[in-house]
Amino acid sequence: MIDNRRWIAMFSHTGSEIVNISNRLGITPDTIITNNQPGTDTIHEGIRDVVYTKSKPVAEDYETLFEDDPIVTLHGWMRIVPGSVCDNHEIYNLHPGLIDDYPELKGKDPQQQVFDMLNPPAHVGCVIHRATARLDDGPVIMSRRVVNHYTTPNMLIKALHEMAGDMWIDFFENRLYVQ
Repeated sequence: MIDNRRWIAMFSHTGSEIVNISNRLGITPDTIITNNQPGTDTIHEGIRDVVYTKSKPVAEDYETLFEDDPIVTLHGWMRIVPGSVCDNHEIYNLHPGLIDDYPELKGKDPQQQVFDMLNPPAHVGCVIHRATARLDDGPVIMSRRVVNHYTTPNMLIKALHEMAGDMWIDFFENRLYVQ
């Protein structure tokens, strides 16, 4: 339990980030939700008791899932949560792009966007922000950056994935009370 409330973690890819965070914190989310189809073999083997939702949930689906006012974290949740849901719930997202410095990195695949820029940023990093009605536009709670010395998108993706895990641990241990 986090901050005396339930913790819901949501993912669209493998869920490996949730497994890593859980192992490091010594706690697991009360509920793990994915929009993958049941039986998907890409889900990390450490994910158990997953709740499956529609591929593209609507506001009513989210409200049913969040009926007890949990803290929600998004871990590669590749869906836009409706603004009305964001307004009614405490939802946090980690974005692997410094959207506080480079708003053009909002949206999908910011790591690749860095390599597609004519003038790549001198620094790269991640932010954790509150989810709002606008894509990757909520208040930034935490931001970390490193010098951009990466020569391939895969190198950058790996580095930001590691940074993301460290940021979530810091977020849970120092921003939310973990029991």
